[in-house]
Amino acid sequence: MNGVSSGVLISLGVYFLVMLGIGVYAYFKQSNDTEGYMLGGRSLGPAVTALSAGASDMSGWLLLGLPGYMYADGVVSIWIALGLTLGALLNYIIVAPRLRVYTEVANNAITLPDYFANRFEDKSHMLRVISAIVIILFFTVYTAASLVGGGKLFESSLNLSYATGLWVTAGVVVAYTLFGGFLAVSMTDFVQGVIMLFAMIIVPVVAFTDLGGISAATTAVKNIDPNLLNFTNGLPDGMAILGIISLMAWGLGYFGQPHIIVRFMAIRSVKDVPTARNIGMSWMVVSLVGSLMTGFAGRAYVQKTAMTLDDPETIFLVFTQFLFTPLVSGFLLAAILAAIMSTISSQLLVVSSSLTKDVYKLFLDREASESRQVMVGRISVIVVAIVSIMLASNPDSSVLTLVSNAWAGFGAAFGPLVIFSLIWRGMNRNGAVAGMVVGALTVILWIYGPFQMNGMALNSWLYAIVPGFVLSTIAIFVVSIATGGPKPTVAATFKEMELNLHK
Repeated sequence: MNGVSSGVLISLGVYFLVMLGIGVYAYFKQSNDTEGYMLGGRSLGPAVTALSAGASDMSGWLLLGLPGYMYADGVVSIWIALGLTLGALLNYIIVAPRLRVYTEVANNAITLPDYFANRFEDKSHMLRVISAIVIILFFTVYTAASLVGGGKLFESSLNLSYATGLWVTAGVVVAYTLFGGFLAVSMTDFVQGVIMLFAMIIVPVVAFTDLGGISAATTAVKNIDPNLLNFTNGLPDGMAILGIISLMAWGLGYFGQPHIIVRFMAIRSVKDVPTARNIGMSWMVVSLVGSLMTGFAGRAYVQKTAMTLDDPETIFLVFTQFLFTPLVSGFLLAAILAAIMSTISSQLLVVSSSLTKDVYKLFLDREASESRQVMVGRISVIVVAIVSIMLASNPDSSVLTLVSNAWAGFGAAFGPLVIFSLIWRGMNRNGAVAGMVVGALTVILWIYGPFQMNGMALNSWLYAIVPGFVLSTIAIFVVSIATGGPKPTVAATFKEMELNLHK
């Protein structure tokens, strides 16, 4: 084994041990009940809440996908970053404080389907079942997509087999999630968020220094292709406005991502939300700028060194290999693993929580004790991980396409439902069901249906989350009004939420 591989493996080994150590610590610290295992006892501080939400959100997309987009298409990629930043900010302002209060007022809801059922007093369980099915199916596949990223990282950077990377990544994540639950997931996410932040600062700074500064890099990029500095580069002719809307519409997805908004349910107090927002948004802005600058510097660096880069999404890996010592390179590779693993662990826990609360307890054992539910949750983590590994066994799986489609699906199905359930007391169960179904079906038909616009597939013409979100919103309002509004008791609970929000 050469020196580079040894140094890299030392850094990665230390990283894995830290993650496992946090899992053990969380196991002894948490309470052995469902609120403790699935929500950390609603005791997260603002810093852990903020970085946990950010790390579980960004995944490997922050270090691989976004730099690759900037490398390939230039500054047009900034529109995605702007949309995500605005969406995350509005999520903190609109959703975070209300969801923290309402989930506790609504019979102490532990999962998102749990909240929907309690918020609308849905005795038929229709809302809970439909939302649980969406979460279980989409997140199992979403988890598989994240595991593909881990397998490819081991294969491309460590000269290990894809299967080895798959099992090592899944094994470490399952270990700390299985024993430490939500508290371990959130604490490891915090550490992973810090690692990702440092990586997004170090890599572009060193890269620009090697290139002679930002001005020199900009000149080099302009000489390669002036269109890379054009904010509509790569968008179809005559479709600049629609293209920009599609890119910025990624921000709409935040309102409906269960693995992100569950952090708002777990924060210690609604009074901590503003602090969490300031920390989270600062982390996000710095990380996104660093990610974009990595791709920008990468284009100039590849031209300067006359190397061949077949996959733009590997530009971060190129910098780790050529600009840093083995130990630092290992730390930067750990940053990619951190991004991947933080998302996997969050998704595993959301799916296992839904399987426990919304399937097992609802249909199989209504009188299940708290300890039994925690045990079922742990078993569910293992089952979902195994299924995800099987789905991820093909190294040629399309990760980014899958993530993009799932993001749109969750955003359209749950986004309007979450927002209006928190700000409009006139919304009822029928409106909630209609909004969720219409949003999900619109995205599915928009992406996979045989429809075209101006000779283009609909999803290439306009990102599916836009029509899905709009039509879901319309369905919520029309059906809620047409079917007579909410029950009086639901309106009373909504009023209680508003009162507690301002205490």
